[in-house]
Amino acid sequence: MSAEAAAQPSVTTAALVLEDGTTYRGRAYGATGTTFGEIVFSTGMTGYQETLTDPSYHRQIVVMTAPHVGNTGVNDEDPESGRIWVSGYVVRDPARRVSNWRAQRSLGEELAGQGVVGISDIDTRALTRRLREEGVMRAGIFSGDDLVRGGYPRPVEELVAEVQASPQMAGANLAPEVSTKEAYTVEPAGEHAGRTPVATVVAVDLGIKSMTPARLAERGVRVVVVPQSSTIDDVLGAFADLPDDAPRGVFFSNGPGDPGAAGHEVELLRAVLDRRIPFFGICFGNQLLGRALGYGTYKLGYGHRGINQPVLDRTTGKVEVTAHNHGFAVDAPVVDDAGAPAVSQAPHDGGRYGRVVVSHVGLNDQVVEGLTCLDLPAFSVQYHPEAAAGPHDAAYLFDRFVGLLTNPAAWPPALKTQNKIQNDTEENH
Repeated sequence: MSAEAAAQPSVTTAALVLEDGTTYRGRAYGATGTTFGEIVFSTGMTGYQETLTDPSYHRQIVVMTAPHVGNTGVNDEDPESGRIWVSGYVVRDPARRVSNWRAQRSLGEELAGQGVVGISDIDTRALTRRLREEGVMRAGIFSGDDLVRGGYPRPVEELVAEVQASPQMAGANLAPEVSTKEAYTVEPAGEHAGRTPVATVVAVDLGIKSMTPARLAERGVRVVVVPQSSTIDDVLGAFADLPDDAPRGVFFSNGPGDPGAAGHEVELLRAVLDRRIPFFGICFGNQLLGRALGYGTYKLGYGHRGINQPVLDRTTGKVEVTAHNHGFAVDAPVVDDAGAPAVSQAPHDGGRYGRVVVSHVGLNDQVVEGLTCLDLPAFSVQYHPEAAAGPHDAAYLFDRFVGLLTNPAAWPPALKTQNKIQNDTEENH
């Protein structure tokens, strides 16, 4: 072997196998071995560290559509939780070296250190187009010794069979697997540090990101984060020492899994609504509000994931560029027969929760991106207003929640846009 050849790093072969049999060959990236999950794509060009540590990606293999990933490395300041949650990672061209003053190690080293199996050097553009056309599906990444049996490459049919035997995302109840086990409190921060909280919020952790309570804390809110398994008595217990007139509310976080499998959380939320406690939910919390109100949820073909999704806020008429990570959506009326925003009666229990309007709409496909109750102090959005690593167009939603907590008489916000929203779904696809 020449000195030049000896200096080259060894290459470990990897294979990405979809449940329909489609196979991509590349190089191992991160840990070697085998992993399974629902394969999804993210269109974000930055913020990969926040993506990897978002608990909403539990049991998902994430494909990065940006071709060059890892150039800013990894630091210990930006994670959204205590670990990487993705079950696998797919990139085209991993950075050869780290180039950022905040970096403490490379992305490849971090993936390997946390045992995350990945693959690189595949055509992620072709893979993304396939997922857009066929819909997200189960997949597996196999690398190193797991691609070999008895000294020979394993047959593709054998790998496909293992993928097809892995769990489906539909029907999966995953929030209990990512939630905190013990309650903890985040006190008011910044200019509000050391002051009496402007409100106390119980945040039910369904896969919460660390930036979410931080966004509330910097607005003067004390946040009591509680486990997914909490009951209404646990929630009310967090308010037990407050004066009767102290503002209080409940927040449901983002999280992984099928909202149709989250029966406990839906019943908890109904108990909150019955007591007219102000409520705000994001992402999974939006889907659970929809189900609590009696609307259905459904699985999107390939979902919304990334930091560049346009959404119309019907209360301001403004278009926001927003951060998303969801594969399910709420099935609620978006427009009426005249094409104006529809106001519908919440279907649950004969309409006891009153009127509801879809407050936010995705402009790419007209998907429900937010709900506002007109007769209850409750609202939600489907995307991530805490938005680390950005954009920050939707940060006002935390101010809207604080306003609801401190001045509930001003609820609900009026719709300022009555323009017709044309359903261009068929034309766009």
